[in-house]
Amino acid sequence: MGYVSPDMYQHSVSYFLEPLLAHHDPARVETFCYADVATPDAVTERLQKLSHHWRSTRPLSDEELYEQILGDRIDVLVDLTGHTGKNRLQMFARKPAPLQITYLGYPNTTGLAAMDYRLTDIDADPPGLTEAYHTETLLRLPRCFLCYQPLSTAPAVLDLPGKTMGRITFGSFNNLPKLTLSVIAVWSQILHAVPDARLILKVRWLEDEPTRQHYLDLFAAQKIPPQRVKLIGMIPDADHHLNFYNNIDIALDPFPYNGTATTCEALWMGVPVITLAGSTHVSRVGLSLLNAVGLPELITHSHQEYIATAVTLAANREHLANLRSRLRPQMAASALCHGMAHAQAVEATFHTEFSKWNL
Repeated sequence: MGYVSPDMYQHSVSYFLEPLLAHHDPARVETFCYADVATPDAVTERLQKLSHHWRSTRPLSDEELYEQILGDRIDVLVDLTGHTGKNRLQMFARKPAPLQITYLGYPNTTGLAAMDYRLTDIDADPPGLTEAYHTETLLRLPRCFLCYQPLSTAPAVLDLPGKTMGRITFGSFNNLPKLTLSVIAVWSQILHAVPDARLILKVRWLEDEPTRQHYLDLFAAQKIPPQRVKLIGMIPDADHHLNFYNNIDIALDPFPYNGTATTCEALWMGVPVITLAGSTHVSRVGLSLLNAVGLPELITHSHQEYIATAVTLAANREHLANLRSRLRPQMAASALCHGMAHAQAVEATFHTEFSKWNL
């Protein structure tokens, strides 16, 4: 089995790839990782140790990589990049492996006839709902299509900040392109309904002053004054980044493009995440994650329900504090963090499909 990956330097894909590599059964699966790594780091080192064979692809052309994969005689080749930067889709178009599957790094179709399958689950892609948006056949795992590997050095979950601050703090650490005008309008309605609350947005682009002012202006257009919206730039250290969740009471998932790693991080740090489920994969990842952790009450299906859920949760600080204290152990015991079961499900799925091809 071959995995073609992006640069794993602090890449969010690594949080979901690591438990899969760690729990593959070597009696059933031989793994090859084809990695475009510019600056090797501790993440690279961990993944390299977990792989049976590690191929550095950075100096290779698509033609050379194609020949390398042919030489390795890969049965199932997994794309972890999709249409994101430094992808190798032109190489996949040449079909170096009998079965090619796209997974993890890009939450949409590749559009390639040579890409046979896309790995997902029944929550993110219910049968009959999203097939029309994909050129690939959808392979649905029996549990969540993701498995999260939290940082072993993650800081402790502290007490609910709303208790010490005397006000509720909403937050989102998602990328700015996800924060559409519709998202800002809905989040502003929540702030109007919880008058003493504030909102923290944290993303690296907010270090840029014109960008900061642009988003403050968008909230001002919704009659939210700048003192109620705190904008934070990049925190490069992973532990300090996670520790910043200790300033957040409730996380707000953007829509229609939900968070993935950000949602997992928030939950691991004891912060409940409210999501709005839609009709495409990118708008149903939050639903899949929350169901896997056992928090279906945080899944909403309309703007009105999303707002009402946020307002109701903000009004019950005792419930919020209790939820915060139990979220990490609940998540650790859930399907979302069960690496062995996830790897077994992936292996069984891949073996089934390869057996069909090999008849």
